[in-house]
Amino acid sequence: MNLHTRKIFDRSFSAAGIFAIILMALALIVILAPIMYRGLGAYLFRATFEHRLVMYEQFGQGASDRIRREQEKVREARQPIFDKLDAAELDLKDELFGLVEQVEALVAAQQDSRLARSLRRRLTRLPPDSNLEQVVDTLSRIRDTLAGQPEAADYAGLIARIDAELEVVAEANQRLADLKQALRHLLGPLPGDVRPELLRNQYGRTRWDQAQEELDLVLHRYSWDYSDPASLGVQVKTRRIEEFRGTEIEPDIEALFAYIENNLTRIMRPRLTFYWRFLTNTSRDAHFFGGIWPELLGTFYLTIGAMLFAIPMGVIAAIYLCEYARPSRTVSLLRSCISTLAGVPSIVFGLFGLAFFLHTIQISDSKSVLAGSLTLSLMILPTVIRASEEAILAVPSTYKEAALALGAGRWHTVLTVVLPAALPGILTGIVISMGRAAGETAPIIFTAAVSVGQPLRLWQTLNNPTPALPWNIYNLATEHEAVDEIRHVQFGMVFTLVALVLILNVAAIILRAKVSKKLRG
Repeated sequence: MNLHTRKIFDRSFSAAGIFAIILMALALIVILAPIMYRGLGAYLFRATFEHRLVMYEQFGQGASDRIRREQEKVREARQPIFDKLDAAELDLKDELFGLVEQVEALVAAQQDSRLARSLRRRLTRLPPDSNLEQVVDTLSRIRDTLAGQPEAADYAGLIARIDAELEVVAEANQRLADLKQALRHLLGPLPGDVRPELLRNQYGRTRWDQAQEELDLVLHRYSWDYSDPASLGVQVKTRRIEEFRGTEIEPDIEALFAYIENNLTRIMRPRLTFYWRFLTNTSRDAHFFGGIWPELLGTFYLTIGAMLFAIPMGVIAAIYLCEYARPSRTVSLLRSCISTLAGVPSIVFGLFGLAFFLHTIQISDSKSVLAGSLTLSLMILPTVIRASEEAILAVPSTYKEAALALGAGRWHTVLTVVLPAALPGILTGIVISMGRAAGETAPIIFTAAVSVGQPLRLWQTLNNPTPALPWNIYNLATEHEAVDEIRHVQFGMVFTLVALVLILNVAAIILRAKVSKKLRG
């Protein structure tokens, strides 16, 4: 090969290497940028008053005087909404009370007849301050009473009017009930509601972006049109006010919509918030509120536990293979087995951990951090062995020869000369293994992880399972009943896990640089 051709090949390989590096950098940007951006949304966002109320009532965080003053302002801003809802219900009720007056006139005309007595009993149970449901129920019973009379034909006009009015009011009341339900999602329970059992229903939207989405659902109704057989359906968006056109309550509902649309900021009081307690708070109601402390702590327990088992065994095995074992078929077979185990799918290690640690030797009664740590340690052990072995083999043989010439024993040489020189390479293998252990899901599904749990004390890790970031990310993204409402929690967990692995790698790089500098003198 002449010099010109060699230069062309060198430049081609250099260009290919630079292109590969650029392509990898772009791939990382494309993958990590959305995670970083949306993950930061779990920590930095515009929080509504509902978020501050949750933090105060559920976590005891916040100043009571400030919360109380702000609550008064929020209540004042929301009162017109409740007043307009009450006015709409009153208009519907007044429309029905016209029929009640007609029935009262019928009672007066009938005087002491059996029909008059029956109707009078119905009307007696209807006080003036009755709610709409009571009026509708009373008129329904009156209609049934009239229809059951031998002379029902004489009251056909009144019966028909009651039927028509009840149908109109029932339809308007159902639409009003749907509107109230949408308002509950935005604002929380309405005045007069029984306190809901689920925590998520006791508060309105805690984030400004969610409040704006919920406002759209208050003002509009979404439905699917399947009239075109060639399509799978088209989503149709209609203004909710159209449902109330021509009814008695149209002016009240139109004023209500206009007020909410123009005063949402006053109603929800958004404020830019740095929610650093996302890392330290426990979750409430399946991650609707709170943070990820149990998951973060569980990930630390599993990762540190795996490294405590894997590092000593891995380094000792590497020392034996490099310094003590004589070349033989057995050693070659052992190295081949180690390399093969490094490529075994993680799910296999998970099944092995379930069968061996939990069912065979029964190190715990059920899933536990200890069983998960042992399983992860077996999974990363081949990587630690191979990395440590390569680092030890890279130590110049003159180092060992000099130590042995000075009278040092083999073990003393390994401990004071070989290992310090190989430490940077060993640390690299350890950190790579640690990152893998922190991010693995399959092994801990069967041995350690649960979807919901409290932070564990150190001594509880021997016999108790724990939440962990990898498993909970998968669980929240695929199996949560309200997966779209907690996207910020999912991305916050992913961001935290990626940041954790990056921090570990940066710390290892710094530590390796310091060790290398110290060794160079």
